[in-house]
Amino acid sequence: MDLSGTAFSLWGSPTTWLEVVAFILALAMVVLNIRELHWGWPLAIVSSLMYFAVFWRSKLYGDASLQIFFALIALWGWWQWLRGSRSATSEAGLRVARLSRWGIIWTIAGSATLWPVTGYFLKTYTDTDVPWWDAFTTALSVVGQFLLGRKFIENWLLWIVVNVTSVALFAYKGLWLTVILYTLFIALSVVGWRAWQHRLASASLRATRGNPQR
Repeated sequence: MDLSGTAFSLWGSPTTWLEVVAFILALAMVVLNIRELHWGWPLAIVSSLMYFAVFWRSKLYGDASLQIFFALIALWGWWQWLRGSRSATSEAGLRVARLSRWGIIWTIAGSATLWPVTGYFLKTYTDTDVPWWDAFTTALSVVGQFLLGRKFIENWLLWIVVNVTSVALFAYKGLWLTVILYTLFIALSVVGWRAWQHRLASASLRATRGNPQR
């Protein structure tokens, strides 16, 4: 099968087999992330490399470069979910947690810094026609991926913002199958947020029962 060939057309725009396969793998990845199954990370690597080619052809250079970052950080995230810990004394394997106040501040500061820096680079050194919107989704995705790798529940809130913005961006570029994917991502991000909230509450309840106050 020629992955660069056209599988079908959506609203007048051709959809390649490459985008179709990337769509399926990315959807499966998010479902596995919601369920805290580490097999989502290898799917992230493959789908990210495929979407690199899709986005580059559409001159979404920020999102294309982001896919290379995703593929690399997926190796780190896979290790974190299997062997990572919150401290040197805790057991291997991360559990869902909330950001501290400083963690929230650093998250906002990191996003606010990466956006203009990335936007300036794209506007100055590439021929993209959407440098600032491309940079916005790129910046927040970098931060969101780090939070996901460390199993901080707030990653889902960032993904909701990223996915809503991406739907508009990809619609502008005529990537209609990816528009459908990111629309599904919005719903799945809400599901992920609620599922991880439930796990966090359950873990807190078990900890309370295991350590009754005297």
